[in-house]
Amino acid sequence: MKKTLYIFSNGELHRKDNTLYFETENGRRFIPVEDTGEIMVFGEVQINKKFLEFLSQKEIILHYFSHHGYYMGTFYPREHLNSGYMILRQAEHYLDEQRRLVVAREFVRGAGKNIRQVLKYYHGREKDVGEPLRAVEKLLPSIDDCGDTAALMAIEGNMRDHYYRAFDAIIGDPDFIFQERTRRPPKNHLNTLISFGNSLMYSICLSEIYKTHLDPRIGFLHATNFRRFTLNLDISEIFKPIIIDRLIFSLIGKKMVTKNDFERGTEGILLKDKAKKCFVEELDNKLKTTINHREIGRQVSYRRLIRLELYKLEKHLMGEKPYSPFVARW
Repeated sequence: MKKTLYIFSNGELHRKDNTLYFETENGRRFIPVEDTGEIMVFGEVQINKKFLEFLSQKEIILHYFSHHGYYMGTFYPREHLNSGYMILRQAEHYLDEQRRLVVAREFVRGAGKNIRQVLKYYHGREKDVGEPLRAVEKLLPSIDDCGDTAALMAIEGNMRDHYYRAFDAIIGDPDFIFQERTRRPPKNHLNTLISFGNSLMYSICLSEIYKTHLDPRIGFLHATNFRRFTLNLDISEIFKPIIIDRLIFSLIGKKMVTKNDFERGTEGILLKDKAKKCFVEELDNKLKTTINHREIGRQVSYRRLIRLELYKLEKHLMGEKPYSPFVARW
């Protein structure tokens, strides 16, 4: 499994022959090309054309985030696995409203059931989350009654509203009160962590899509329009509760991130670089963690789970097996 390289310092990315390196005022850091699958850049970094050409040859994806932690864009190498056949299958399922709904419902169902699993986990540990748990369970059956994606998005939004109301009871820290979901700019510490984590999840899913025959520009729950990518947003809905949210609860609970790791800027509450590094390091460890996959009967990592989800979607689009989302048991 190729690794993710995270860059936080300011500097320049260079290529010399078959070698890549990151140069700062403190020296050079060589990049292990054969072991690197993606690079996430958070600092002020200069990149030249030769470097990008080499990334494309080696099929390495480059994600760029602003100083504030916002996703800026992706250098996506030549689409070496994209197939005309699969693009047609995706387009057919998107343009046929009923077939699109079948897939979109499963994304919302997967998100809802994983939200329920997170709430059940903390309910079993005597956290006061019974009311939002019951509300989410009541909403789940209504997914099948939705006649269009707008209604599905509304159901998904309602489930998340109930879910977010449980965060204060789960976290139990007055420095991380939820209040309401705010974005760009996030208005408190917790919303800043959620936004940062979600941006990372979208990028990770995009990298995994690149390694399949699927096209990230054609989603099903999120409308395919002038935005560059939508399928990664769909897949992320399933995994955000069990990867990003659980990670946030852990970071706060273990005091790995505190109120001192934030600063107020013109764009709201910002996460300091030290805390960003801590977040991505723990996320990387989480993605490497393995679980026993009940269907294939062996240990797989969380990152591999995302790829397996995409393979299931491919089989659905080809008419081989109906798609069913991954639902955690813990």
